[in-house]
Amino acid sequence: MRKTIISLLWASVLLSGTALADSLAMQDNAPDRYVVVKGDTLWSISGHFLKTPWRWPEIWQLNKTEIKNPHWIYPGDVVLLDNSSGVPRLRLLKNEKTAGSNSASGKLSPSIRFTSLADGATPSIPMSAISPFLSKPLVIDNESFAAAPRIAAGPDERVIFASGDNVFAVGLEGEVGDNWQVFRDGKNLIDPDDPEKKRVIGHQVDYLGDARLEVTGDVATLRLTSSKEEILVGSRLIRANEAPFINYVPHVPELPVSGRIVTSYGGVAEAGPLTTVVINRGSQHGVDVGSVFFNYKAGRLIRKESSNEPDRFTPIEKNGNLFIYRVFPEFAYGLVLDSTRSVNVGDEVKTP
Repeated sequence: MRKTIISLLWASVLLSGTALADSLAMQDNAPDRYVVVKGDTLWSISGHFLKTPWRWPEIWQLNKTEIKNPHWIYPGDVVLLDNSSGVPRLRLLKNEKTAGSNSASGKLSPSIRFTSLADGATPSIPMSAISPFLSKPLVIDNESFAAAPRIAAGPDERVIFASGDNVFAVGLEGEVGDNWQVFRDGKNLIDPDDPEKKRVIGHQVDYLGDARLEVTGDVATLRLTSSKEEILVGSRLIRANEAPFINYVPHVPELPVSGRIVTSYGGVAEAGPLTTVVINRGSQHGVDVGSVFFNYKAGRLIRKESSNEPDRFTPIEKNGNLFIYRVFPEFAYGLVLDSTRSVNVGDEVKTP
């Protein structure tokens, strides 16, 4: 459960009315109203009205604070397109089941609501696509991973374990009932912008399963409650912490940012829609949750017919949008949206 601010967002604007009308490209068949249904996201709802879904905050006229605390939208609510002032903007008519006493006018007074994503509120992007990456530290630094508690033994003389097995760990401190996640070593993530290709910005590890602490001690006993893959002696344990999903509205970072895709998850060489990728830019570069990037295919070297020819590359081509949903100092997790071609390691990302 967490606090969210529900407010009708009229007073503050990001742009003047004239600039807003000139800059927002509306869909040719934008509806006058749209009824929110289960499974919708802020991104998909925006796409019914705008050709550029990341411009959602502008047509709603959100200020900076409101972008970070968007009002909740629920199935059954009605989104209205209002052109009465000559400037397109969206209004929300609340469903009686979710609205307050002043919902009849479609206006909501600022208030505090205790809620969670489980109550049916509309998220920014599909939760099913990102939930595994909110609670699992899939990219950490080498030192932290090496120092993490490790599985040192199991039943009999076995070295491979699965769900239901008891295992023994060293270096683990906690209380009976604590939940832990099991990982194996992966690979260093090298900054593709480093000329020498040596600078490590993170260490990728592979999630194997979950365990519950049964007996504490210098050699602790855990029961494996799930196993995605085989778990071996030497596998590391990291405490399971549920990371909150911050339901930020899509927006462009305040300053221009450009970088590259470092890796993609799921073992795929070519990532498609709803695939998580890691970019080599993070909070220290001005990236925050909700930041939107364009993804571009990297230029390809053109084959020479003569050694005298200079190196030439094909122009970069836009092939999708990227929504950032988890941010670290030097890298960030992003979800591929609206891709028209495959997304690959080394592709460029830039703010719109």
